[in-house]
Amino acid sequence: MTGAVYVQTNETYNKVVAFSRADDGSLSELGTVETGGAGSSEPHLASQGSVVLTGDGRQLLVANAGSDDVSLFSVVGGGRVELVGPAPVGPAPSSVTEHGGLVYVLATGTPAVMGFRLGGQGLERIHAAEQQLPEGSDPAQVGFTPDGSTLVVTERGTDSISAIPVLADGTLGTRRTIASSGPTPYGFALTGAGTLVVTEAFGAQKGAAAASSYRVQGDTITPVTASAGNGRSEICWAVVTGDGRWAFTTNFADGAVSRYSIAGDGTLRLEDAAAALTVDGRPGLRDAGLTGDGRYLYALDADAGAVFGWSVGDHGLLDTVGSWGGLPVTVAGLAAR
Repeated sequence: MTGAVYVQTNETYNKVVAFSRADDGSLSELGTVETGGAGSSEPHLASQGSVVLTGDGRQLLVANAGSDDVSLFSVVGGGRVELVGPAPVGPAPSSVTEHGGLVYVLATGTPAVMGFRLGGQGLERIHAAEQQLPEGSDPAQVGFTPDGSTLVVTERGTDSISAIPVLADGTLGTRRTIASSGPTPYGFALTGAGTLVVTEAFGAQKGAAAASSYRVQGDTITPVTASAGNGRSEICWAVVTGDGRWAFTTNFADGAVSRYSIAGDGTLRLEDAAAALTVDGRPGLRDAGLTGDGRYLYALDADAGAVFGWSVGDHGLLDTVGSWGGLPVTVAGLAAR
């Protein structure tokens, strides 16, 4: 086995589905493991980052949106996972991020971020490591900057992006917020050099899809490229390659993966609006993940109940490697290694 891919079913009795990845990118289902929590049991969980591997690849974190907790798994031989246990967090957790053993969870029922550490018995709450977000902010994702010094949060309800300093003891400093370049900032990804790529989920109508880029330095976010449209529909999720040259975004309403180039100064440029397709015009394409070696991209098509995969070639070109079905339409989150 070369690697693995993980998704959550997001059902009432929530489960993780684990796949092994062969060297050619093909997947084989390893089985399912209960999270000990409940998903929302509704299709199309509104989040990016509900299933996350830790930076060392040894543990898996899964947000249980229906039971207000996050489950921790150990990754064992062959990519299989074993449940360590769920930990209570806040109402309707939808996004998780980890850096160096520090974990922050985004709760959406009462918008807030809260901090934990990975301990021998699971997630351990950090005293006073919680910060409320504005009522009506409708946050979509939380993520660490590459150096772990700052949390970034996208807030759809207020069309804004926040940066929150992470202090030495794991607690948070004063939140700074800027207006997003376009409406409805949703999923995002950060390059190692500090370029932030944010999708803008304006709506499902044709042509209502764009992404913006920003530079992140400490808790300062500076716009670079505003609303680079791709002519597709309802762009929501984003990943960037390890070398920071390419961003891939998924268009929920029409089955397309778009490719953007990222310049050294953070400038974002559309290279191919339909770099890959599930079925052109079919809705359902959502969470995406790149393998650690950068060779393969995987994405969920929730409406089809399947994971689709592509190899990543020179210049970010994508070639299909297959699809693997049998998943419920509630499926959400994807992590790859």
